[in-house]
Amino acid sequence: MKKIKWGILGLGKIAGKFATGLKDVKGAELYAVASRSKTKAETFAKEHNATKLFSSYEAMLKDEELDVVYIATPHVFHHQQTLLCLDHKKAVLCEKPFAMNKKQVEEMIAKAKKEDVFLMEALWTQFLPHFKFVIEQIKSEKYGKIKNLKADFGFPAPVDLDKRLYNKSLGGGSLLDIGIYPIFMAMSALGIPEKIQAKASFHDTGIDEDCDMIFEYKDGVEAELESSIVKQTPTTAVIQFEKATVTLNTRFHEPSSLKIQTPEGEETKEFEVNSNGYNFEAEHVQKMLREGKTESTEMTFEKSLQLINLLDKVRSEIGLEY
Repeated sequence: MKKIKWGILGLGKIAGKFATGLKDVKGAELYAVASRSKTKAETFAKEHNATKLFSSYEAMLKDEELDVVYIATPHVFHHQQTLLCLDHKKAVLCEKPFAMNKKQVEEMIAKAKKEDVFLMEALWTQFLPHFKFVIEQIKSEKYGKIKNLKADFGFPAPVDLDKRLYNKSLGGGSLLDIGIYPIFMAMSALGIPEKIQAKASFHDTGIDEDCDMIFEYKDGVEAELESSIVKQTPTTAVIQFEKATVTLNTRFHEPSSLKIQTPEGEETKEFEVNSNGYNFEAEHVQKMLREGKTESTEMTFEKSLQLINLLDKVRSEIGLEY
């Protein structure tokens, strides 16, 4: 089986996590890494055993051996860099959020379709074993219908005005960075809400520090969601069914365990994951490429469009503009 040759564009913290996960993917090669800083490219390539390194994104994309690019740059660059990769006929796995707004996502998808090249949003939670298990329970209605959902993600980030998280021009703030996970949880479990309520607090730089959201569905079902970069929250997802309460334990967006509470008792379900979890989305991308697909069968274009649309609606509700 021919190895699939990966390139990584942008070599920050998330790129390091992805490169580590890629080592556990059968048939994958970290073929190329690119940063506008040659020193950074050299350091990253050495640490992760990349075959080639580039100090120019364009130079990496001109390499004919390269099969697929993982885009790991700040949010505001995703749109432009995805289009650049697609121009060079390179398959793309682009880190979440896919782009800054729905219009940009629509352009990216249209370009991928025009060029007939694979494109997928890298929302790794979609592919994690515990998450897939929960979605199966929801679909099967094993515990009945959902009555309520609560999901949060919060941590006290050091205030560093030189870092991306507090930089509005780089798409900083809690909503796009971590609020996307509770929103994705609600969307995956309950679908598209009939109404959204949201409020936020803002830092002097204009980024949202806290965001509290309520998604309202028919029959009085609600999803209570929260993101914060100023306080620690449980970072769990709690789904109350008619016959059980299922809790995705802390750091629910990462490989985690489940707590299932029923009238008969409580059970903890563990999921054996022998890596950092980024391998699952990479394995899926390779499967799609080997099958000649240009769109994921799981993290579909429709799902990404629905997700960015929800993010846009929350931003509108809290008055956050980029």
